[in-house]
Amino acid sequence: MKIRHALGAKNEESEHQLYEAILALKSIEEVKQFFEDLCTPTERQAMADRWLVVEPIKAGIPYRTIYEETGVSVTTIGRVARCLSLGAGGYNLVYERIKRKNHASKRKTHHSYSEKGTSG
Repeated sequence: MKIRHALGAKNEESEHQLYEAILALKSIEEVKQFFEDLCTPTERQAMADRWLVVEPIKAGIPYRTIYEETGVSVTTIGRVARCLSLGAGGYNLVYERIKRKNHASKRKTHHSYSEKGTSG
């Protein structure tokens, strides 16, 4: 990563603007389009690889097993694990939010099926 000492405040401002741009996205398709323009295919794959290993790490699956099942390097797996335990909390925040959303969706679907089953 490039370090730009002379542009400190300017760099912080541009980073803030990037985060605002991401917040402005309204659908998965918009996010995909934005990241296709913003990042190289290699950068997108690296981010996808990192996200892919969050769940198995949280499940306590050994790094070597995660590597064998995903092809993501043990070094990357270790880096993600460190971020999960010592990082800024971003992985955990998003993981838990998605987990809650998926759980709520499953309950809604199950409840919907239960209602259909009792009314027929």
